[in-house]
Amino acid sequence: MSPNLFPPSRRRTAARRAGTRRASYAAALTLGLALTAAGLTGCSTQSRPSAAAGPAVSTSASAPAPGVDSRERLTVDGGAREYLMHRPAAQGGPRPLLVAFHGRGADAAQLREQSRLDKAAEARGMLLVYPEALGKAWGAGTAPTAQRPDPDADVRFAEALIAELVRTGRADPHRVYVAGFSNGGSMALRMAAQRPDLVAGAASVSGELPTGAAAVKPAGPVPVLIVYGAEDPVRPLAGLPSPGPAAPGEEPITATMSARASAEAFAAAAGAGAGGPAEEGKPGYDSVTWPAGPAGAQVRLLVMHGAGHTWPGSAMPPPAGFGSVSTALDASGTLLDFLTAHTR
Repeated sequence: MSPNLFPPSRRRTAARRAGTRRASYAAALTLGLALTAAGLTGCSTQSRPSAAAGPAVSTSASAPAPGVDSRERLTVDGGAREYLMHRPAAQGGPRPLLVAFHGRGADAAQLREQSRLDKAAEARGMLLVYPEALGKAWGAGTAPTAQRPDPDADVRFAEALIAELVRTGRADPHRVYVAGFSNGGSMALRMAAQRPDLVAGAASVSGELPTGAAAVKPAGPVPVLIVYGAEDPVRPLAGLPSPGPAAPGEEPITATMSARASAEAFAAAAGAGAGGPAEEGKPGYDSVTWPAGPAGAQVRLLVMHGAGHTWPGSAMPPPAGFGSVSTALDASGTLLDFLTAHTR
């Protein structure tokens, strides 16, 4: 994984490009909102078919310098996949690892800017990676499509990425966490549902479990936090059981259950909250917590008052029509505090 380190001269160039990234992000997500208005709900963009299945996993790289961002490449199933990495400045052994999946129509750099997860992870001494999706969309559901004939390719990519970081001594296998936004949040929930032996905790912002033909069902206990905007116009709090048809050439929108039903599915798999969840109103949001079951996996849902399809606490303006950004809490710090309280 040859690191492409960012020297000071390139940082200035990156800063000049940030406005361009924000503009393209807004354009992509505004297209999603237009589809929503037409009954084609989701942050949509055309995606390329996944690489053909295969067991080969190889890498090209040496470890990045501590405290320096890098762009890495991993060969999985015979194809190259990329990701951004942020390694904490502090020296030490294997670190807690967070794998953060960007939303549909976005990319790794945009999630980094939107969430500011680097700062929150650095404060906790965590290793942080932002994988890049194929065609800017994740296979968060299990149903194949014409554009995504191999719906499990992204699961294998995430598994291979985690395995490589553990093998090279950078990540602690007992403290591997996944998180994401929108379609990336659904991808994080899919990883937690299907790989409870790999993931020590998962967090989703504005993402729900797929249902219908693409259904994903939790297979074991995993601590899960779901953060959702009560007024989300793109991926509604109540879910998308019957999304409209996609535009010609677009990958179909994956049906999802509600945010609460997603949390309940993980609570049931963990044997959590036998007496029912504890519900509490907080300034700016409602909290629903299913107490930990025998395996110690707590499940929590936070519903942000008046918030839309946004990352709470973000300083990045959302696309027009996507709703308000909640300032009631900092989602990045909140989800990392939740996740790092658990180990596998």
